[in-house]
Amino acid sequence: MSRRDVPPPTRQSAGPPVLDPLAAVRADGDPRTDVFLTGTVFLDIIFTGLDTAPVRGTESWARGMGSSPGGVANMATALARLGLHTSLAAAFGDDMYGEYCWDALAQGEGIDLSLSRTVPGWHSPVTVSMAYEGERTMVSHGHEAPPSEAAFDSRHAPGCPPPSRACVTSLVPGRREEWLGCAAGRGSRIFADVGWDDTGRWDPADLAGLEHCEAFLPNAEEAMRYTRTDCPRAAARKLAERVPLAVVTMGAEGACAVDGRTGESAEVPAITVEELDPTGAGDVFVAGFITGTLAGWPLTDRLSFAGLTAALSVQEFGGSLSAPGWAEIACWWQQVRDFERRAGGGAAAPAAPPLPVGPATSAASVLPGAQDPAVAAAPATPAAAARLRHRYAFLDTVLPTADQPSQLARAVPTIGFRRPA
Repeated sequence: MSRRDVPPPTRQSAGPPVLDPLAAVRADGDPRTDVFLTGTVFLDIIFTGLDTAPVRGTESWARGMGSSPGGVANMATALARLGLHTSLAAAFGDDMYGEYCWDALAQGEGIDLSLSRTVPGWHSPVTVSMAYEGERTMVSHGHEAPPSEAAFDSRHAPGCPPPSRACVTSLVPGRREEWLGCAAGRGSRIFADVGWDDTGRWDPADLAGLEHCEAFLPNAEEAMRYTRTDCPRAAARKLAERVPLAVVTMGAEGACAVDGRTGESAEVPAITVEELDPTGAGDVFVAGFITGTLAGWPLTDRLSFAGLTAALSVQEFGGSLSAPGWAEIACWWQQVRDFERRAGGGAAAPAAPPLPVGPATSAASVLPGAQDPAVAAAPATPAAAARLRHRYAFLDTVLPTADQPSQLARAVPTIGFRRPA
C-alpha cells in the first residue's frame, strides 16, 4: 500500500492535544477543513552558527545543523500546531526524503494529505539554508513534479479544492491560479503572500489574484515596490484599495495593517529576540494571523499574535518544525506574567527560572546551549513585561493553563537512523 492510500491521521495521533481556537465559532454544517493550501514540499537542511557568509574558495564549518520539511510545509505545520484542521495538496518524492517529510507532516503534525500524492521515480526538492548575522542564504535544487492525472492538480489546480474556511496562496508574477476564483466563490476566505520578483518589473498587474483575496500579506520591500511608495505604511494604505485587508511585515519594526472596508489601521512592534534561524518566520506569521482572523479577533490582537508566533519560531531550527504550539505560547505568557508580578511595581526582578524542556523540545542535540523559545523570548525588564502584559492581555481568555512542557517535534541533525533490532 502506498502512502497515498493511507487515511489521514486523527488529531490525537499527532502528539499532545491542542487548543481549538475556533471552538466558539464552529457550527453544524461547517467545512471539515479549516485551511487548504497547495505548493511544493522541500527537505530543508539548515546550517546555523556561521560567523560570516561562506567565502568562495574556502570551507566553512557550522556550529549547528538541522533537517526538517520545508517549502509549503512551513505554513501547513504552523497552522496545524495552532489547532486548525489543515489540508495540503502536494507532490512527494519517492525517496527517503519524501518519506520522511510525509511522515513528519501526516503522522507527526496531523495534516490531512489525502489530496497529496507520491510520485514514483521523482526525487524530493532540497533546500540548503545558511543562517548568519540575522540573515539567511539558500541554495535549492529540484525538478517540477509531473502533472497529476487527478481533476485537482496539486500545483496548477484546474479544478476546485475541497470546501474550507480559508485557503492560502502565493502570488507568482506571470501565473494565474485559476482555482482561487472557484474557492472564493464557494465561501473560502483567501489569504495571499507574494515572492520576490526576479524580473524586476514589480508590475501591479501581476497581483490580479487579489480580486479573490480577503487579505494580502507581503513584506515591506515587496509592498513598497508594487505600490511605488517609500514607506511600508503608505504601501499598506495603497494595497488596501485593492484588497479588503492589507498587512505589511516590517521585520524588526513589527507589522502594520489597513482594513480597506472599515478604514481601521493597526501597527504593533516586534518582540525582540535573539535569532537562531529566521527560516519560515514569515509563514508562521501568516499562520498566526489566519488563526486570529478565523477566530474573529480584533485587528491589533491578530497582528500581535502573529508577531509572537514568528518571534518564538526564529529561536529554533527549520521553517516548519520551529513553529510554536499552544503550550509554548502559554509558557511564554506565564513568563511575562510572572516577571511582572515579581517586579512588584518597577523594582528589578530576578531572572525567570527556566521552564522544563522535554527531550523532544530541546535543540541541544543540534546546537549545544539552545533553550526553550518561550524562555528565550521572556521580557528582559519590568517595563518590557508591563508593555507585553498590556499588549497581549487578550491571551488570558484564549490560553490553556501552562502546566505541561511542550513536546513538539524539532529539526534533527540527520534522518534515517537505523532502528535497533
